[in-house]
Amino acid sequence: MRILVVSHSCAIPLNQQIYAEIRRQTGWEFTLVVPQSWLDEFGNALPGQLWSGFDAQLVASPVHLNGNIILHWYRTSFRRLLLDTRFDAIYVNHEPYGVATAQVCWANLRTRRIPFGFYSCQNLEKSYPPPFCWMERMVYLSSAFAFPITDAVGRVIQGKGFRGAMAVCPLPFDPGLYRKRPAEERQEAIPRKQSEVVIGYVGRLVEQKGLRTLVEALTRLPDSGWKLIVIGSGPFEQSFDDLVCERGLSNRVSRLGYVSHEVTPRYLAALDVLVLPSETQPNWKEQFGRVIMEALACGVPVIGSDSGEIPNLINASGGGRVFPERNSVALAEMLRQMISDETLRRSCANIGYAWTIKNVSLAAVAASMAATIESVIAGNNHKANGASELMVSSAGQ
Repeated sequence: MRILVVSHSCAIPLNQQIYAEIRRQTGWEFTLVVPQSWLDEFGNALPGQLWSGFDAQLVASPVHLNGNIILHWYRTSFRRLLLDTRFDAIYVNHEPYGVATAQVCWANLRTRRIPFGFYSCQNLEKSYPPPFCWMERMVYLSSAFAFPITDAVGRVIQGKGFRGAMAVCPLPFDPGLYRKRPAEERQEAIPRKQSEVVIGYVGRLVEQKGLRTLVEALTRLPDSGWKLIVIGSGPFEQSFDDLVCERGLSNRVSRLGYVSHEVTPRYLAALDVLVLPSETQPNWKEQFGRVIMEALACGVPVIGSDSGEIPNLINASGGGRVFPERNSVALAEMLRQMISDETLRRSCANIGYAWTIKNVSLAAVAASMAATIESVIAGNNHKANGASELMVSSAGQ
């Protein structure tokens, strides 16, 4: 079978691994459309390249409104692509209200009308102004399948009218990259004193990630036995640095800045505990918390707030503890427990690791996606064969 995938996120070659894994499991042929160059959230220009482990046809297309996740669209003719190649299914790794999703969906409706699917991580039921609500409605009504990243997202798209096949597919990780590391490798990545516990935050430095609450919690910890490593960048950097200085924590907090996707697992595995203190906003709550799964895959326990999907992930995996968002006292108490109790850290890490490998690895998520696409294609072929038989029968009467 031939599958067309359109994905701006696959401008990062590592994100193509899920499709390479599906190909490994099924033998399907893939054509991948990505931006010729994509501006990521950190301002980096990412050239559209094929991941070295993926045997696929790559179409690198210029895009309008580069870097704008919702508004960008491709400067290529998808109608021509669909007419030139007979695909069995189309998957757009993008939200249903995105312009690029509507662009590909409309081209399919005007040509082949083959099974079409989309991705979603929007866990709040939002109403969008025209033309986005019109595009979203078109995608819901004409899509045969969808891959929401959580049950909550699935409920949102079904509540807004989607009626196709659906498989909840969390953001996967590569166990070969996100893995436990030996003590000497951990020490090399993040040097620490003997018995010192390394707390880590990995992600965008924006206020809604609860960084103020994190700093306030740190002021309640003992004066020794721990340090905080912050990986990532964002508009809250200066405010964070000022807050750390004001609270007298400069000698216990280190910021490493932006770290590439390929290098991040090395630092994650060197942590003793990861913290994700996200705080729900009127128009946002944590959609998944991918870094939680990545940390657990590296054998690192987690502490997270009860924003959005975070508590569901932590409770399902058994890999850590949940505190009420914006509650620095509760966060400090959980950090104290993790710092002082190595047995607790090891237990959470081991339980979370086993659950994550079973449920969120590349192999597990790829199998779920492939089974859904295969069933949809089979159903579409059955309907097409039934229609052909009806036409033949009618012609013979």
